Amino acid sequence: MKKIIAVTNQKGGVGKTTTAINLAASLVATKRKVLLVDMDPQGNATMGSGIDKNALEHHLYHVLIDQMPAQNVIVHAAPAGYDMIPANGDVTAAEVELLSVEGREYRLARALEPIAAQYDMIILDCPPSLNMLTVNALSAADAVLIPVQCEYFALEGIAALLDTIEQIKESTNPRLVVEGVLRTMYDGRTSLTTDVSKELQNHFGSRLYRTVIPRNIRVAEAPSHGLPVMQYDQSSRGALSYLALAGEFIRRQEDTPSTAVE
Repeated sequence: MKKIIAVTNQKGGVGKTTTAINLAASLVATKRKVLLVDMDPQGNATMGSGIDKNALEHHLYHVLIDQMPAQNVIVHAAPAGYDMIPANGDVTAAEVELLSVEGREYRLARALEPIAAQYDMIILDCPPSLNMLTVNALSAADAVLIPVQCEYFALEGIAALLDTIEQIKESTNPRLVVEGVLRTMYDGRTSLTTDVSKELQNHFGSRLYRTVIPRNIRVAEAPSHGLPVMQYDQSSRGALSYLALAGEFIRRQEDTPSTAVE
């Protein structure tokens, strides 16, 4: 099942970082060894994993710009159970500095290559924008997981992301495919949620995860405690939903290889 997954959506506020953290923790719960890479200068995945982004000696910037071996930057996020390449605001400078670097699109891919065999899954938490950090993530990934909130502009945002994925496939990473689309902050009581969900089903078919992540206060509270939701409240609807997602995710890997979404 060894794979590199980019969790991304160019639209913010869709539960991208929450999904990256909780999918990583849920895969660990199924006895998989996982590396989470925080690609966002905001460092939310780092803080949400219980790591103080302001106390870091080394982080993603040093991997991308100084070409420090990734193994030297990895920290263990306990009690979540996964390893992590953390990030903080210094990574903002990497966006600019990468522009003048030869082979800039492949810095992350080259950094992960020596350590990839140590993990069953590497999850990349991308920034909510298309910049050189996101390009690095998509150039390194085997597949993309797209969290989406069932709201009016959801499909418009996904259309832009699919265009970006096609551009990356043509320019830097021909193997990149859409792993799946995940409905987050789901409230099945509203007609808008139902309508958007049907549109997603019509467009993505089997690529739309059956599992949905409900609106859940425990999911929202957990990051402020530096914990994935299953460590914060393992019996909550949010924790159970992310465990279900991990199970569905694993079954997909075992059943059939991913195929691109047209």
